[in-house]
Parts: sequence; structure tokens; C-alpha cells
Amino acid sequence: MDVSELVRAELARHDWAALRCGCGDGADHVPLLFETILAAETAQDMRGYTLQDHVVVDTYIYECTPPAVGVILAALAGDVSPPAREELLEALSYIAIGAGHVREGLTVEEAWLEDGCVAAAREGFWILAHIGLSGKAYEAETVADICAALGLGGDKYADYQRLFRARVEAKTKRRRLHR
Repeated sequence: MDVSELVRAELARHDWAALRCGCGDGADHVPLLFETILAAETAQDMRGYTLQDHVVVDTYIYECTPPAVGVILAALAGDVSPPAREELLEALSYIAIGAGHVREGLTVEEAWLEDGCVAAAREGFWILAHIGLSGKAYEAETVADICAALGLGGDKYADYQRLFRARVEAKTKRRRLHR
């Protein structure tokens, strides 16, 4: 698959080398990770390329994480292979858990990182909503979990989370009936 112009534009917006990465180096290699993942047709094509340990380590976020959320959402707005889509949603899920934790005693930098991730997710909410309403059951559940973890509050977000969870339940029931 080709890397979309939207993703290329989002990648170009940031000085990745100036950002700290989860691996401990500058994040100048993160665009290559994204390009390789997004160009992959199969999981085999992605072997050795993951956002885990770079954009997010377990649920810890880094300077490169907020811009990466924008890239993830730009990628999910287009056509990506199933393994790439799974990698992107999984990374976003871990980011949401890390950025959504309300912890006392956050440093200014940690609070800035969390705020940046939540703001980027809010900007891309409609992309997440589209996946939650049209994707597979596990994708709808992942999107609902992402929204909940990020604390995307308000009636609109709560309504959509209910829709995502209802969709998961309906798809799961259908699968059980067809066995």
C-alpha cells in the first residue's frame, strides 16, 4: 500500500529529530517506522517494525507521542492493510491508557504530553467514530476503550461510546448464532 499524502503531510509537520523517543534516541526514525508499517500488505512485511517501544512503551508516552497520534489518525482516515490498521489501533490504545491516567504529581512535561495526546484524539474523533461504527467488532471495542481511557467526555462522546459497545455486542451475538 502507498503512504497517503495526508500521512506524509502530518509527518512533515514535525521535527522528529528534536523529539525524544521511547527507545531513548531522537525520534528521527519514527517516520520510517510509520512508512514501513503503512506500506506493509502483510504482518510479515512489518516484521521488526512496530510503534511499541518508540511512540509508546507499554503505556508510557514520550515527546514524540502527541505528534504520532496525529499521524496515526491521518493513516486511519485512509485505506491501510489489516495488519497496519491493527498496529495503529493497538498503539493508539496503549497511548490512550498512558495519556488518560489521572495521576497526582505530574510534572509539567507529563501533563503537556497527556494534554497533547488527548487534544489530537479529539481532533480526530470522527475518524475514530467511523472505525467504531463501520469496523470489526474488536475495532469498535478498541475505539470505545480509547475514548473512555482518554476521558473524551460530554454527551456526544458518551453517546458514541454506547453505540460502539452496542455494535460490539450485536456483532458478537451474530457470530454466536452463526456457529
